[in-house]
Amino acid sequence: MIEYKLLLAVLFGIAVLLFLILKLKLHAFISLLIASISVGVISGMPPLEIMNTVKEGMGGTLGFVATVIGLGAMFGAILEHSGGAKVIANFLINKLGIERAPSAMALAGFIVAIPVFFEVAFILLVPVIYALQKQTKKSLLIYALPLLAGLAVTHAFIPPTPGPIAVAEIIGVDLGWVILIGAMVGLPTAIIGGIFYGKYIGNKIYIEAPFQENNLTVIEEDKNPDIKIILSIIAIPIVLILLSTFVSSGILNIQNNQILNIINLIGHPFSALIIANMIAWYVLGIKQGFTKKQLLDITTKSMGPAGMIILITGAGGVFKQVLVNTGAGKMIAESLVDVGFPVLLFSFIVAVLVRLIQGSATVAMITAAGLVSPLISGIDYDNFNLACIVISIAAGSTFMSHVNDSGFWLVSQFLGMTEKQTFKTWTIMTGILSVSGFLLASLINFIF
Repeated sequence: MIEYKLLLAVLFGIAVLLFLILKLKLHAFISLLIASISVGVISGMPPLEIMNTVKEGMGGTLGFVATVIGLGAMFGAILEHSGGAKVIANFLINKLGIERAPSAMALAGFIVAIPVFFEVAFILLVPVIYALQKQTKKSLLIYALPLLAGLAVTHAFIPPTPGPIAVAEIIGVDLGWVILIGAMVGLPTAIIGGIFYGKYIGNKIYIEAPFQENNLTVIEEDKNPDIKIILSIIAIPIVLILLSTFVSSGILNIQNNQILNIINLIGHPFSALIIANMIAWYVLGIKQGFTKKQLLDITTKSMGPAGMIILITGAGGVFKQVLVNTGAGKMIAESLVDVGFPVLLFSFIVAVLVRLIQGSATVAMITAAGLVSPLISGIDYDNFNLACIVISIAAGSTFMSHVNDSGFWLVSQFLGMTEKQTFKTWTIMTGILSVSGFLLASLINFIF
């Protein structure tokens, strides 16, 4: 009887969440909180305990996530305003040539989306794909879909982007492992969904650039930072986090305690992103002619979108904590074990369902992570297995973007496509990215 009551509480909570978001159009933050409280009430938790659980879940999650997402947003904003995104795109096109421009755009998207939000990065690089379409006279899709694929997989799979950071914290896994598995899955996924499918559908649907650029060089190179400097600054936090991960996991065997302490300090995501921010502030800001006041304004404005993601993530942490404290998570875990249902597949399916129903990839990731986290508590998963679960959730959250996703309309508008064309191109591509990402994560988890 208790098990049925807990299951009813979880199903009711999810139903409340979807009703509030879809029907009443409430913000995901308050919707997640109301859904969490609903689960507590239906499961029979005392009111004071429910409120303490809300506080515990919010505080426990945001202690890490708020700091990392905030620092990441500031870092990305400085890169964005310095012109770094277009420098990377033009450099790759010049090196790989026009014939390999789709590969260049996929790689540019993959790199740029590490510090810059998906929507912002796409808008920044749209002039480059317009210029390529004008020069080659090929369908815009041949360049747009590889770019979008690179942006999408990095945005979903690779920290320090907000989604995987939030899921990694809720699941409880080292960010370094998520970066490693995310890169291993992300690159081939972008190739499959962006380059291969982009070429296939681009030869079937001809899209002309809505606006025209005069030439391929869409920026004034002498006024922008050197490509080596930009790539080095983007690499700093990733390299430092990975270094700490390799040391803590024993891959790098360092005996000197002083060196270990230094690596642990600078390799923590907090320190790594602070270092990257300070270098970007000076090299991409002050040395590029920005005033200190301008840089302050740039970084302050970056906190707007970051704050929204932070709050949603905190509410997702509350949802997870309610499932833990009510015992609903343990009950679902035991049920899955009894029927032999793999956690990896469960993670993917939950994220897919939430994504399809309400549209937001972030909400899908947070909701799925909240459901999955209690299932794996007390089970002997190492960081590698947990990272694969994170990527499975991320893959599910990218599935089949359609009319309830703002990304669908962003792509449709900037590529000048009808809704039907957007379904055939962007929607199908995100489905390919999702399934490919999950299959690759499962394969990696199985082999290793």
